[in-house]
Amino acid sequence: MTKQPVSVNGVVRWKDVGQTENAAPVHETGKVILLRHAIGEVLRNVRQRQGRTLREVSHSARVSLGYLSEVERGQKEASSELLASICQALNITLSAMLAEVSARMATEEGFSVPDTVPAEFSEQFKREYGIAATSSRDIPAVERPVVAR
Repeated sequence: MTKQPVSVNGVVRWKDVGQTENAAPVHETGKVILLRHAIGEVLRNVRQRQGRTLREVSHSARVSLGYLSEVERGQKEASSELLASICQALNITLSAMLAEVSARMATEEGFSVPDTVPAEFSEQFKREYGIAATSSRDIPAVERPVVAR
């Protein structure tokens, strides 16, 4: 690349001109979405699918209606404690909400996150259950013993 002087309002700056043959290609990235917006969209979507009002959820989560509204609109960054309380009020797990946020953000940013099961696990699953597993949704939940501390 070569540089060429450019004068703007009496200030001289150097501008890159042309491209060398060995220059790396410029990759355009997908749209950038803020985490607080994605979290708010998911929380609002879950609440609306349940047919619940902001007032009902804010009362259950023990958070002010105004603050919950700001979280849903992506205007406030909710703490992990507050997110846990809101998720509990919505009867969803924090991990399920964050997984949905992650999937939405990946889609918005132009990334594809495949939901596939590695071949060796799929074969083992087929031997044990008699059916093939191609997605993590095909695998039944495992009951884990509760360990007292």
